[in-house]
Amino acid sequence: VNGIEIYSMKIDSKVTSRFAHNVITSRAVNRGSVHKEVFFDVELPKTAFITNFSMTIDGVTYPGTIKEKEVAKKQYEKAVSKGQTAGLVKASGRKTEKFTVSVNIEAASKVTFELTYEELLKRQFGKYEMFIKVKPKQLVKDFEIEVNIFEPQGISELEAEGIFFTNDLQNIVKKTFSDKKGHISFKPTLDQQRTCANCSQSVLDGDFIVRYDVKRTTPDNLQIVNGYFVHFFAPINLPKLPKNVIFVIDISGSMSGREIEQTREALLKILDDIKEDDFFNFILFGSEVHPWKETLIKATPENLDEARKFVRSIDTEGMTNLHGGIMRGIDMLNAAHERNLVPKRSASIIIMLTDGQPNVGVSNTQEIQAHVKKATEGRYPLYNLGFGYGVDYNFLEKMALENKGLARRIYPDSDASLQLQGFYDEVSNPMLMDVELKYPKNKISDLTKNSFKHFYDGSEIVVAGRFIDDNQNSLTVDVRGEGANEALSYTTQQDAEQTAKALQEQEYIFGDYIERLWAYLTIEQLLEKRIAATEEEKENLTAEALDLSLKYKFVTPLTSMVVTKPEDYDNQDGIADKPIEGTDIFTISLYFRSHVPCTCMVYAKLLFIVKLIFIKPSFITKSYRQKTTNSIYKILFDGDPHFIISVPQKEDAICFNINENPGAVLNLINDPVTGITVNGELIGDKRPNSEAKVQNTYFGKLGIANKHLDLKLTVTPENITIQNGNERTGFTWLDSVTLQQEGLTLTINRKKNLMLSMGSGASFVIVLHQVWKEHPLHQDFLGLYTLESDKLSEQTHGLLGQFFHPIDFTILEIHPGSDPKKPDATMIVKNNELTVTRGWQKDYRRDPTDGVDIPCWFVHNNGAGLIDGVHTDYIVSSLF
Repeated sequence: VNGIEIYSMKIDSKVTSRFAHNVITSRAVNRGSVHKEVFFDVELPKTAFITNFSMTIDGVTYPGTIKEKEVAKKQYEKAVSKGQTAGLVKASGRKTEKFTVSVNIEAASKVTFELTYEELLKRQFGKYEMFIKVKPKQLVKDFEIEVNIFEPQGISELEAEGIFFTNDLQNIVKKTFSDKKGHISFKPTLDQQRTCANCSQSVLDGDFIVRYDVKRTTPDNLQIVNGYFVHFFAPINLPKLPKNVIFVIDISGSMSGREIEQTREALLKILDDIKEDDFFNFILFGSEVHPWKETLIKATPENLDEARKFVRSIDTEGMTNLHGGIMRGIDMLNAAHERNLVPKRSASIIIMLTDGQPNVGVSNTQEIQAHVKKATEGRYPLYNLGFGYGVDYNFLEKMALENKGLARRIYPDSDASLQLQGFYDEVSNPMLMDVELKYPKNKISDLTKNSFKHFYDGSEIVVAGRFIDDNQNSLTVDVRGEGANEALSYTTQQDAEQTAKALQEQEYIFGDYIERLWAYLTIEQLLEKRIAATEEEKENLTAEALDLSLKYKFVTPLTSMVVTKPEDYDNQDGIADKPIEGTDIFTISLYFRSHVPCTCMVYAKLLFIVKLIFIKPSFITKSYRQKTTNSIYKILFDGDPHFIISVPQKEDAICFNINENPGAVLNLINDPVTGITVNGELIGDKRPNSEAKVQNTYFGKLGIANKHLDLKLTVTPENITIQNGNERTGFTWLDSVTLQQEGLTLTINRKKNLMLSMGSGASFVIVLHQVWKEHPLHQDFLGLYTLESDKLSEQTHGLLGQFFHPIDFTILEIHPGSDPKKPDATMIVKNNELTVTRGWQKDYRRDPTDGVDIPCWFVHNNGAGLIDGVHTDYIVSSLF
């Protein structure tokens, strides 16, 4: 591709006692006649820690080194001060992070990239799963995935699959396992990689997934190596505990449409899985709190049928009284236990789903956390599911961890209902409560978490620690837990010699794997504890996690990997950073001076008209600034409806078109808090254009309303109509008037535009586009721009309103497109990878006739992958 050939790529994975050590090696050569930039980018599991990276150029190796993040930051600032620029790569998916690095190499030169990362595989639904992202982006002569698994307990099952597999590819996967060892290899030839005969495109694009489980003759397994131990606990064949589950569901206005439909769909599926011994209830919260029943009820067939009818009737209303909803659920569980309405030996949980932030009742998140923690008193876990990107995920996560639960992000994609069901499946089968694994205090130090509120079927508890005396070679553990019928209580023992016998296959072992497993698990838990810690506790936890990260060379949220390139390549430095959930950013920042083509263009004179970008005062003339003091222009749409979204920190923009039939009404802005909505109806050309592939459409009617003020404004290219309650006032575009009344300020500039401010101060500018009346094809239409749209609430959504929230994107791999003047590129946005084209769209605000060209990255297919859902989700029945 572009003169660069990846001639070898090997992914070598070794898994020992659930701990995976993965090495990705990629070799490339510059077949061109001039120096070229070679990219190495791979997607890694979010749960993984990078441990090593190196580049070998013409036989000389340049390794990466792990440094404390502040040290790396200073190196970054030094690089920037020299005029170098940073290329950033973000999170690439729900489960993955993308690592990218590049280097320029001379003609005929070779480069080898080697990346190592480690992770502890977690057991879910009875299996350990490891996924490897396969995406070489070109045919590779020597491509291989090799996985070796060694489990001292023995392997009971092993499987491998790829979501990109054809029948031919499935047949070349070699899989064997016996006793303690398992082996998988996947080595497709060039022809097997092709999408079709003689094609140059590669079929290798997707997840390669390995799943396995171990033999379980006892409930647990202890391993001791070199002064460290790991204890795996996963009993089987236990009777399931009855559960008491309360679903606390956000039904605020922002959940309307697709989100509430997916929630209903998921709840109906969940009701099919609830067991007859279980107790359950639903609590809905909008502005008010609406429980289905006043107490928990048993899951009898009759009650489940009634519950299904209730779920089908769930609809949205009001704002977000999160505090009222969650407290009602806790109080209901407390009352059920106090009044013995539920079995004594049963597991109680609360599952809350929300897509917004509290804004009714108690809205201070710290107060809510304090109230919830006091009310639960650690008696049952709280699971918080954050739907979409408008939630305060840090708040949800902290509150869940304070109450022995966890938070999970639900991505607003077509499978959101499956994500909800999948989470419920993880916690739907509790087997034990109040599990505690006790170790002798005089022998063990630095123990990881060893007490757990619930143990769920198909999962596994992992505890690790180290011996105070390195010569200690035996360990006794007392295991306690509460089961459905009786208490679980036993003692287990292990000595180092037993482990040594099980680990005789040395070729499967990578270093001090149990010590590294302990360090990995300890760092992971220290970082989790930081979330709900006080400032003083956080400082101590941070210091401890940082020390371990540096000692064991893990790239964590506290450390960075610095890659120093050779002097011949301008001493360019790069930093690999690990994100924290909530920021959703994984960055390998490379600092280049002269070789990397610029991926963002700065158009100083046009900045003030780029859509959805804040005006920079330095680019505005004095006279113009006087007219627009304290105003923020955000240009939304105009013309054959095209939309431009600007990301200020990029000094660039994203654009997309909507192709729909005339007569369709699109919901553009919807703010349930301020009550403001904006809808637009499409009109088409006077007659179809036989030369056009898609009929041109425009906005021919706008409906702007504030339901709190009972105020509606209808705008067409002919008239402006205001309806306030039962009163109607009309104007034409020939008028030049300013109208002020309660909740409304309107100014019409004759035949040009009108300026409108409603309620909270959110303001709009509507531009009139007039064409020659005898034009055989086109007709008059409208354009909408916004002033001070930051006055709208954080729950604002709609085809355009969703972009009033922060959005980020990354441009990679710019290359020639079908139009020589418009290059294509890969865009990472909202965890999606899109092919985009550099282009221009028109801004008609200052020049309604010809407009001004605005540069932007064009997203194809009606904004698919950029907008939440699909564009047809935003079609509504009428203007109001």
